[in-house]
Amino acid sequence: MPINAFQRIFDFGSKKDDTKNVSSSDAIKRLSDVEEMLNKKQQHLESQIEGEKATAIRYSKQGNKRGALMALKRKKKCEKTLLQLDGTLTTLETQREYLQNASTNMDVLRVMRQAASALKKTNQNLDVDQVHDLMDDLSEQHTVAEEIANAISSPVGSSDLYNDADLERELELLAQEEIKEDMMNIGPLPDVPPVQTTTTTTIKTNNQSEELRELEAWAQ
Repeated sequence: MPINAFQRIFDFGSKKDDTKNVSSSDAIKRLSDVEEMLNKKQQHLESQIEGEKATAIRYSKQGNKRGALMALKRKKKCEKTLLQLDGTLTTLETQREYLQNASTNMDVLRVMRQAASALKKTNQNLDVDQVHDLMDDLSEQHTVAEEIANAISSPVGSSDLYNDADLERELELLAQEEIKEDMMNIGPLPDVPPVQTTTTTTIKTNNQSEELRELEAWAQ
């Protein structure tokens, strides 16, 4: 066998190590593939264990003690391999979760770095004083726009047309005209008999005469 062919078979160090060039997604994919393969092997071992258990029981019933013991030995060997496989799967699963979390953190940091760079670039085109001046201009223009809106919404000549004093005088005239019209609709008033005042006048005259006589008697 040529020397170079011999080296290709046994010289494992000749192959370049590509682990440095593996990305996080590739590593996660490889771990998932290995987990899938080990899960299938795990299912196969579990099936073998059940098969050897059934074989040991069958041989024991048949009186084949040696065959039953050999089946149990194979069962124990499969159980030991399965136990080791469970530990390997746990390690791979933990490593994959760590790698996924690290990859997520890296993506978050990358996005945050890009956002910070974009924000910095945006802020370079802005000036605080210019922003304040812009806000002042906006406030002033809002005030002007409000005054214009108020001026436009006010009816033309409304102060002369709707003067409160003139409206009150007009209302008073209307009320007087209404009273006159009611009086005309009522018609002439009925005759009222004269009040009899003779008796009252006589009583008042007699009282005054009595008072005068009393005063004259007191004066004497």
